[in-house]
Amino acid sequence: MSDFPRMLAKRIQGFVQLRLSLGYGFHREAAFLRAFLRYVEEGGHDGPLTQDLALAHVLASSASADGRARRWATLRRFAEYLAVYDPRTATLDPRALPPSRVIPPPRILNHEELSRLMLATRDISTLRPQRGRTLETLVGLLASTGLRSGEALRLDRSDVDLVEGVLQVRKTKFRKDRLVPVHATTRDALRAYARERDVACPEPKCPAFFVSLRGNRLSSAALYVAFHQACSLAGLDLTPKGLRPHDLRHRFAVVRLAEWHRQKLDVQALLPVLATYLGHVSYSETAYYVTGTAELLGFAAERAFLGDGGAS
Repeated sequence: MSDFPRMLAKRIQGFVQLRLSLGYGFHREAAFLRAFLRYVEEGGHDGPLTQDLALAHVLASSASADGRARRWATLRRFAEYLAVYDPRTATLDPRALPPSRVIPPPRILNHEELSRLMLATRDISTLRPQRGRTLETLVGLLASTGLRSGEALRLDRSDVDLVEGVLQVRKTKFRKDRLVPVHATTRDALRAYARERDVACPEPKCPAFFVSLRGNRLSSAALYVAFHQACSLAGLDLTPKGLRPHDLRHRFAVVRLAEWHRQKLDVQALLPVLATYLGHVSYSETAYYVTGTAELLGFAAERAFLGDGGAS
């Protein structure tokens, strides 16, 4: 084996171990990378990793358009990792393949961007400030708890314990109820919203916690319209399909994992806790939300190099 395939094999192994340490269900992607390594070995390629080389491998696959898109996305992420060790590595163009039905990656907001979004929610309707107040509280709740937007919209007043700070989440994606404790600051924000809501809408038409200006349960469509308005005001409409409320659920998972890494806790042992809080029935579903940010990858890589494997 020449130097390039040997180096590539070592870095693929390190990349796979790193992604697994972050909680990813990365077995299919690992198979994609091993197939690329075989392609390089059989073709006698001596490096570096170029876009032409990666694209030739993907296009030689008999996979469907979506399958090729997944392989390309995996190679793009690996190329970013490999460039740390081999500066000759090309940056792979995300638009090199035709569009497919693959779900776009989530947009993970940093702290400053989330603050801008929260401020922008208040300005979506200056003539009807209660509309912005409702959105501000909803965005804060989604970001601080990782709830699905549908779960938040389905909350009734009786589901929100404003004394103990516990939510009763019903009718979840998997038809299982769960209790979600919230931070004291989130509880206080919910209390403040409830007071203002009851003044603005003293005779609601339903038991919903989050209501429209007419006193009806706030709809998913209304949330998305208001959310996209706030994103535009905050200058955050940066992806082809824009930021989604569901991206805040991804952010919650990433922030929690980064904090556990920062505290040098046993992240693998704590992943079932995160799965339970998010309302998943299996660990593999939680792994979907674990998107690598620069901070999270940095923590995990540092711990891998120190040899603790993500455990304290």
